[in-house]
Amino acid sequence: VQLQASGGGLVQTGGSRRLSCAASGIIFSNNVMGWYRQAPGNERELVATISTGGSTNYADSVKGRFIISRDNDQNTVTLQIDTLKPDDTGVYYCAARRPGYRTSTDISDYRYWGPGTLVTVSS
Repeated sequence: VQLQASGGGLVQTGGSRRLSCAASGIIFSNNVMGWYRQAPGNERELVATISTGGSTNYADSVKGRFIISRDNDQNTVTLQIDTLKPDDTGVYYCAARRPGYRTSTDISDYRYWGPGTLVTVSS
């Protein structure tokens, strides 16, 4: 299983980025997907999850600013991040649960991880 995230970069406060994660080696439509992030010196934390049916969950800190979506034909999950703040700085990781499992916000429930993409928000 491979998860490859892309789209990170340097952005000013208030700006936007579109992160994508390409999955291979899995039947993508059977997997709950998630985005997590890790800021320097902090633990990895939930950003958003999306079920196989498209139901979504968001961390309170990103509600109304971030949108997670998935394209089961292209085996991709996308995170649109808007109105960025310096606190959004971090490495953003794409993750997948094992096939057939329900949505979860517990990081330990995610079996597969990509290498992450860095988003830096300048003030």
